Amino acid sequence: MITKVFTVKPSNTIKELLEIFTSNRIGGVPVVDEKDHLVGIVSDGDVLRYLAPKPLGFAGLVYIIEDGEMEDVIQEKLDTQVKEIMTKRNLLSVSPDEEFEKTIQLLSRHHYKKLPVVNGAGRVIGVLSRGDIINNLAKKMILS
Repeated sequence: MITKVFTVKPSNTIKELLEIFTSNRIGGVPVVDEKDHLVGIVSDGDVLRYLAPKPLGFAGLVYIIEDGEMEDVIQEKLDTQVKEIMTKRNLLSVSPDEEFEKTIQLLSRHHYKKLPVVNGAGRVIGVLSRGDIINNLAKKMILS
């Protein structure tokens, strides 16, 4: 489990989010309220989907973007708050003492790369990644 968890607030901007992603070489973070309670998840995929041009016209083949306009549109979108693009429904998390098998099932069934770890008080205390699971399996099964 990753215990040095980077989080954002719903009011953070996408620009601030991207700064956290790039400076820490990560691709997603839990979104928490003032009490560090989980209220959402936001990933690099959410950002890309939001920033991508929206197709217009016949079968979505025409984009109305002139020279320089794309950069202006993206620049404006960077001021959008994270709450506008975060996943807020059907949030999945695990507790610190969650069974290993259940965690594997959640990650594989939902195709998630990471799951927030939430304590009994509802606070985010860590993030569990697929890499953590693989490393744990390797230590227990292969390297022992």
